[in-house]
Amino acid sequence: MTPFDFDRVTVSDVSRAYGRRRALNRVSLSVTSGEIVGLLGPNGAGKSTLLGLLSTLIEPSSGEIRYGDKTAREAGPALRARLGLLAHELQLYPELTARENLEFFAGLYGLSDPPDRAAAALSRAGLVERAADTVQGFSRGMRQRLALERALLHEPKLVLLDEPFTGLDEFSSRALGDRLRQLRADRRVVVLATHDLEAVDGVLDRAVILRDGRVVALGDSGGSLRERYRAGLTGR
Repeated sequence: MTPFDFDRVTVSDVSRAYGRRRALNRVSLSVTSGEIVGLLGPNGAGKSTLLGLLSTLIEPSSGEIRYGDKTAREAGPALRARLGLLAHELQLYPELTARENLEFFAGLYGLSDPPDRAAAALSRAGLVERAADTVQGFSRGMRQRLALERALLHEPKLVLLDEPFTGLDEFSSRALGDRLRQLRADRRVVVLATHDLEAVDGVLDRAVILRDGRVVALGDSGGSLRERYRAGLTGR
């Protein structure tokens, strides 16, 4: 089967409600291949909900999301095979080694040669020397790097990251920034939610602020990302 491909993700007038509460309210945006877009905003703004919608784990209450020219329902399993998600919970098995985790997920993805795929991913994560160690002994940064490569094993077109910089030391933060730049060079579509504005300043191609489930304009003060974010939230 020919892999499903697309070069743009378009969110059109999307809302998501949970009972009477609207987590997202008529959000529209688009992201293209080779672009890293950051979702910024306070807790409860709707960032994780939007990532859940983009990942097809939840459906919009209204509006639509298109991957190229198809919705998730139209594309079906072929679309899900092109999605990579790094959630805040890293979805690793702590009792397994780094290599075993990657080989297990490579098998779930139906990839050929799981050992070779795992070896390449360990090299990209800088964890070759820790391949035979169980994940429960890893630092947060090491687990984060491993989980990212787990999410990228099947070479997804759309990469979704929820707070990927949380708890990282300076080395791991730099390594993650470099990996994101490589994904951009590989023409992936990357969307990440983050509170760590310093870490992503200079990495993002574009930032979108969510506040109370709505998109608000990023400030145009010309300062740092944090200064522009504050200006956007306060309407200056």
